[in-house]
Amino acid sequence: MQNNQRTPCENPLWPCAMTGAVACLAGFEDLAVVVHGSSGCYFYPASLVGVPIYGTFLVENEIIFGTESRLAEVIRELEGRYPRIAVVNTCVPAIMGEDIGDLARDGQVLVVDSPGFLGDFEAGYHRALGEVAPEVDPDAAGVNIDGICRTDPFCRGNAIEARRLLNLAGAAVATTFCLDRYAAAHRAAPLTVGTNPDLASGVGTACGSLLGLDAVAGTFERLAAEIDGVDARPVTAEIAWAEARIKKACDKYLRRFDPPRVAISAGYSYATFAAELLDRYLPASTKTGARRASRWTSPEQSVITPGVRALLQEDGVRPDPRSAAGEMSTCRSSRSISAPESLLLTGNCLSKASVRLL
Repeated sequence: MQNNQRTPCENPLWPCAMTGAVACLAGFEDLAVVVHGSSGCYFYPASLVGVPIYGTFLVENEIIFGTESRLAEVIRELEGRYPRIAVVNTCVPAIMGEDIGDLARDGQVLVVDSPGFLGDFEAGYHRALGEVAPEVDPDAAGVNIDGICRTDPFCRGNAIEARRLLNLAGAAVATTFCLDRYAAAHRAAPLTVGTNPDLASGVGTACGSLLGLDAVAGTFERLAAEIDGVDARPVTAEIAWAEARIKKACDKYLRRFDPPRVAISAGYSYATFAAELLDRYLPASTKTGARRASRWTSPEQSVITPGVRALLQEDGVRPDPRSAAGEMSTCRSSRSISAPESLLLTGNCLSKASVRLL
């Protein structure tokens, strides 16, 4: 059993490209999302995004005789209720080779060909965002918020905290990708800050990440240099307050469990953030399971710090030799961790970590 636990997980379970496309499009509140596929393809993303989506629910006859008439029927039912409709293609219609692109018209119906075999979640997310085709308005005021995704359990909290910090510094909020109205994507501001580098949209000039206290400080220093009227000092005071609370909580925990043992299971950016946070404030025997960095993650955001690199190497997580930034290899399983001297870190909300005792 111990040997099996140390065997690398080369093909971890992760949502497919279809789910990523639906997650992206479902963030636009005035856009109806139609999953063109079977009931299973519909119910999986529907259970994750937390807002109503629609489906064609294909059955045997439609797969044999053609699915276009069924899709057209669903589109007609939705046309009077939504200003725009997005259709996400799934594996079966894609394999059949049906050309559903003819249904796209006048920008009112978007067709996103993102079947599951196209790739992973991030591939579908960016495929859908490419069909939306965001535009930057050089005269737009404010700062875009990036990396917000409805499948993320911290989606709403990340958006609220990012807006709060921007307002605290005197910066207006422009477009939130992807948690906004559809039209907002076509008048984005020139500057962008991110909450999850794995889902970076590439819209505007990236000014940094809000994932971690040091990143928040650096991001607002750059915003203050780029935008007149932005003051980073209130955010710097917030960082000092947050760090004091973190240290107090960690010192209290270390009185009982020293050293603690920690298991982290997350995407690349969240996992590296969590590992660095724990190594800095709660020296721990950390076991990390994470996916390889997204190819959309910028090199400066995907660099692993020496402390985190050492933790990963102890866990048997090898740097990816194909990346100069040293990206994490795909999900390496860890040895079992016993309670109660354990923490399960399930995610984060910017500078806040959600940690729960096992």
